[in-house]
Amino acid sequence: MKMPGSQPRVRTCQIGEVALGADNAILGDAAMDDADPTVIDAFAGQPDVPRNLTVKGNDANVSGDVEIEGTNAFGEPISETIALAGAAVVAGSKAFRTVTQVTLPPYDTANTERVRVGTGAKLGLPVALSRDTVIAAYRDNAREANHPTVAVDEDAVESNTVTLGSALNGSAVIVDLYETN
Repeated sequence: MKMPGSQPRVRTCQIGEVALGADNAILGDAAMDDADPTVIDAFAGQPDVPRNLTVKGNDANVSGDVEIEGTNAFGEPISETIALAGAAVVAGSKAFRTVTQVTLPPYDTANTERVRVGTGAKLGLPVALSRDTVIAAYRDNAREANHPTVAVDEDAVESNTVTLGSALNGSAVIVDLYETN
């Protein structure tokens, strides 16, 4: 029973219709310079919802830090540095609503090294939480069988993310949670 005059603390977060992440959704096979960082500000796409980004090189020699700048769910500027690990996909942890600039390191070995920037499976929550208060997550109006993986940060909304146990497929994602702040 709700107490008279109290405010509801359960929040339904309509994340949106979320596509499966792609390793080249933001930037595909961008060339690295031999001596200087490469700054890029024109992109193939933007995140469909606030979500984490990934980086991937085209061969085992690709190394260095990729610096990504953009905005969070509230339009505030954010940045993240993600270390390349050869041809492996490396996931960032912050939820970007937009990407405004990507800075690639100089190439390591040969003038054939390329970098992709894509979208990951961590979806941004539109609230900063002090602890995991997610009640349930839904994909295509079906409750997820397992509790999602949740990251929280009471000071930075972009560090509050949820990762579903099932694959994203363009269906609507909804997360119910208790607000803590």
